[in-house]
Amino acid sequence: MDVACSKTTHFREAVMSMKHPIIVVTGSSGAGTTTVKHTFEGIFWREKVNAAVIEGDSFHRYTREEIRRLIIEAESQGQRGISHFGPEANLLEELEQLFRTYGESGGGQRRYYLHSAEEAARRGLRQGDFTPWEQLPPDTDCLFYEGLHGAVITDKVNTCRHADLLIGVVPITNLEWIQKIHRDTKTRGYSLEAVQETILRRMHDYVHYIVPQFSHTHINFQRVPMVDTSNPFIARDIPTADESMVIIRFRDPRGVDFPYLLRMIHDSFMSRANTIVVPGGKLDLAMQLILTPLIWKLMERRRQWV
Repeated sequence: MDVACSKTTHFREAVMSMKHPIIVVTGSSGAGTTTVKHTFEGIFWREKVNAAVIEGDSFHRYTREEIRRLIIEAESQGQRGISHFGPEANLLEELEQLFRTYGESGGGQRRYYLHSAEEAARRGLRQGDFTPWEQLPPDTDCLFYEGLHGAVITDKVNTCRHADLLIGVVPITNLEWIQKIHRDTKTRGYSLEAVQETILRRMHDYVHYIVPQFSHTHINFQRVPMVDTSNPFIARDIPTADESMVIIRFRDPRGVDFPYLLRMIHDSFMSRANTIVVPGGKLDLAMQLILTPLIWKLMERRRQWV
């Protein structure tokens, strides 16, 4: 058992966590966590779960202009610029405090990071700025976090110990880069060269702060393309769901009804005792079948203590 995150091996037994559960989706930039977020939103809507949603980007420490300036200054001195993957560029202690506060009382504060110019204009702010901090809405059923650091452990913070359900989204690296390149060049206005520089600058933090999280997650979803992605920097298209398989790994397979999943998800198969592989086009179905019962369990446990 991982001592640092032992409380996340099974659902936590603390009474406060039972009353105020925390669900975390963690993954790298371009990994596809937003797609998983939409699946959760659909489950929340169908099951009438009122979730307080936290966007991981809102816990960046700097605005877009501020971090750009810091990177330029560092590189002009021959140093590696900070990255959003590392602790220096994020409010990780504040994120852990939010998890702790919500678990204890169902309260806390959030804000939003404004990615698009349209979104910023609606709020009278600049692209890459933050909205003011605000209190979470009262009487929510759970906290739902989607971002980079939901299961991070450093010498100062341990966010994963507060989570009741931890989901990792981990496409193979080249696919992750293809998705990031297409998103950042087509929807966020970056050049290919700028995205490549960001990938290189983040590599140290990626290895030390992003990758280790997936050893603490309860379930990992890893998409693997069945087409050539050997040079992600010239790929004209993102491999489609039907051109992919998804590896779903359960940290603890006890209680998982694999025969049921194999019957419900056609063309799926077991690759290990704790791992099922499904066609990429069946990912949403697989998530619905796997995650819905877990949310039922959290909500039933919560109702017993409210």
